[in-house]
Amino acid sequence: MSLDPQLVIMAKAPLIGRVKTRLARDIGAVEALRFFRTASASLIRRVGRDPRWRTLIAVAPDRAVHDKGVWPQDIPRVGQGEGDLGQRMGSLFRDLPPGPVVIIGADIPGIEKKHIADAFTALGESDTVIGPAEDGGYWLVGQKRRPRVKEIFAGVRWSSEETMADTLKNIREQNMSVALLDRLADIDEGADLARWRKKA
Repeated sequence: MSLDPQLVIMAKAPLIGRVKTRLARDIGAVEALRFFRTASASLIRRVGRDPRWRTLIAVAPDRAVHDKGVWPQDIPRVGQGEGDLGQRMGSLFRDLPPGPVVIIGADIPGIEKKHIADAFTALGESDTVIGPAEDGGYWLVGQKRRPRVKEIFAGVRWSSEETMADTLKNIREQNMSVALLDRLADIDEGADLARWRKKA
């Protein structure tokens, strides 16, 4: 039985008007799509082929799994399935082969290999791991998944300042330990993008 660490990159099909919709309100749909495409491709290049873990791209909508020329052909893909973000991530935690699983978004420009390695190291000691985002959400969530997978997303208010707090409350109510990683910026609005570009 394999207990390989598994990295899941959650990615939407890069369609105008379907990705980075809040960012698009500030900078326009074309620029938002361009940012998403560039950030996603760059992140997959940086972390997607590291031999320390197996990488999987979880795609939405499910039919986009078969889109040619969008995803790297050497990295396996699965559909995200139905439901809100928590239901989709919960399904991935439940359905993947045994071993620790870490899930990230495809469009966080600050994620480096070191962050993924740190997350898997943390899961050696803790039941769960979270990478906090500056807006109250998070850019990474992982579970050791032993002895079993637990539900940590019930009632989470997604895309809000309470997202991480709600998830941490669920984790603590399950008597699970949690490790926190570096705080990174999630690029959801024009001001986020401007701040990130100034730092980059």
